[in-house]
Amino acid sequence: MCIRDRVSTQSTWGIKLNLISKQDPMLRKVFVGGNWKCNLTIAQATEFTKSCINYLNVDASKQEVVIAPIFTQIPLVQNLLSNKNVQISAQNSSATSFGAYTGEISPDHLVDLGLQWTILGHSERRQYYGESNEIVGTKTKLAISKGLNVIACIGERLEERESNQTIAVVEQQLSAIRTNLSNEHWQNVVIAYEPVWAIGTGKVASPQQAQEVHDAIRKWLGANISNAVADQTRIIYGGSVTEANCEELIQQRDIDGFLVGGASLKPQFNQIVEACKLKK
Repeated sequence: MCIRDRVSTQSTWGIKLNLISKQDPMLRKVFVGGNWKCNLTIAQATEFTKSCINYLNVDASKQEVVIAPIFTQIPLVQNLLSNKNVQISAQNSSATSFGAYTGEISPDHLVDLGLQWTILGHSERRQYYGESNEIVGTKTKLAISKGLNVIACIGERLEERESNQTIAVVEQQLSAIRTNLSNEHWQNVVIAYEPVWAIGTGKVASPQQAQEVHDAIRKWLGANISNAVADQTRIIYGGSVTEANCEELIQQRDIDGFLVGGASLKPQFNQIVEACKLKK
């Protein structure tokens, strides 16, 4: 059985933006994503879905929970999943539709599987497979045009943070997405801020550091798209999220949930889901 246990700072970047989102964060449904990455055999995925995912205690009135198995195991997990409050996402989709694109998985294929979500722009796609901001923008446009919702990942590398470039980097990443979308499309986007230096390293941004960036992202949305988009868009945090640090992180005003990596493959994932119910 799956385990069911369960700060005002000055910006280090000196950001001064006048637009302030006034919407109550509780009006944004908390989002918890589990990115399984390139992990688990068929036997392991079967056991984990049956023993943990099916027992996640999700409050559908307050939360949206989405897991992302490796593509070849999506039909398997779909067939095993009995928890009606858990959705399934792909980890990636292509910048092209049907056609002569060997090795690609198009958004059309994801829709054909009955999926409603895909992750795009993850730092591992950017780092290891050369996906630029422009490619991520193009993929996001195509995925949404096919009827998918997108978990759009942004975040800075360690050297960019240390040179005070964090906000400039995430704004460039956001701009490449904005160029491809209408205002209406943003209702289909969840932004995942994942500092690259914190992904899979055991390091995690402090609640104050994460809130600073989330606040800057929300203000950028208001200044460059609309106040309504800024208020309504969920901005989630990723980067070594665990059951040990999630409770303090989720209480930050502009953190609307998590994109969880390694911890989403453990029974303690349920503790993260539980912690998100306490969002105030």
